[in-house]
Amino acid sequence: MSTNTIIAASVPQHRVAGVLLSEHTQLDLLAEGRPGPRLFKIKSAENAFVRSRANSLLKHRYAWRGYQSVCLPTDQTINRITLSALEGDATIGTITVALDGPEKLAADDIFGTELAELRAEGRRLCEFTKLAVDPIAGSKRVLAALFHVSYVVAHRMRDRDTIVIEVNPRHVRYYERVLGFRVLGEQRLNRRVNAPAVLLVADFSYIMEQIGEFGGRPELSATERSLYPLFFSLTEEAGILQRMMQAQPPASTRLN
Repeated sequence: MSTNTIIAASVPQHRVAGVLLSEHTQLDLLAEGRPGPRLFKIKSAENAFVRSRANSLLKHRYAWRGYQSVCLPTDQTINRITLSALEGDATIGTITVALDGPEKLAADDIFGTELAELRAEGRRLCEFTKLAVDPIAGSKRVLAALFHVSYVVAHRMRDRDTIVIEVNPRHVRYYERVLGFRVLGEQRLNRRVNAPAVLLVADFSYIMEQIGEFGGRPELSATERSLYPLFFSLTEEAGILQRMMQAQPPASTRLN
């Protein structure tokens, strides 16, 4: 993918000075992100500047919580795609889409049995990992935008049908409630960060249904408990998909 902007969206006007980055943002405490004059953009983190800012966000989050540090690979790869949310030059969110392949997934390290069972069922897996949202400058709208564009990459472009994520145990209920994940693997020690993790799974068919019903309707956030009203509309999604398909390298140079 190129470094051209994938989508632009709005975030709240209010911003508190003095950004504090944390490894496990209290996602349920993020601002709602109703439309305002501030704009953020979602970009593919191929540019060295964008990638370094995403790395900085990750390192600060993990360091603040006392976890072992993680960082992005030096370069974007065909099966590891990092997206960043930027407000001006500031990175306010990032997420990496990992597609299953010969290298497998990070979650295989401690949840290999569960993932092997999914593969045996014929599931085409992907993993969303290295999620960071600045709890001061970010918002639920930023989180929703990152997830939606990641969904476009993994499902619409690369034909994955199942997503897994590792989360801290105290965030399980949040992901169940706002995105429809379910527990696949009970709490174990994530040795990469020396912290407990639970494996969650969701079907992209379910996510597609929720986007179709709620996407692009932020006014429903007052009554709908999920994040899906803050996702993009199907029309906006079609535009995202078109721009990303146009930015892809020729098919002969891509891997599945």
